Amino acid sequence: MGKVAAKIKVMPQSPEVDLDALQERLEQSLPEGAKINGFERDDVAFGLVALFPTVVVPDESGGTEAVEEGFQSVDGVESVSVDSVGRL
Repeated sequence: MGKVAAKIKVMPQSPEVDLDALQERLEQSLPEGAKINGFERDDVAFGLVALFPTVVVPDESGGTEAVEEGFQSVDGVESVSVDSVGRL
């Protein structure tokens, strides 16, 4: 089986959230077998910046649901949504 790469949009709760610390917490919340292959940042509005981690998960893990649930439980995260998905 192969691997799946997903670009996931993570919105912080406020512009005051430390994005570097948030990135570390997101990495720690990953389920076994998943890894982050880089982060992008995108200015949204009013000082709010969205994080876009690219997550690689094994195809047999059944998708990105476990990653999304892990990210949603991280302190400082307002919302999580999948931006794009592709096979590697």
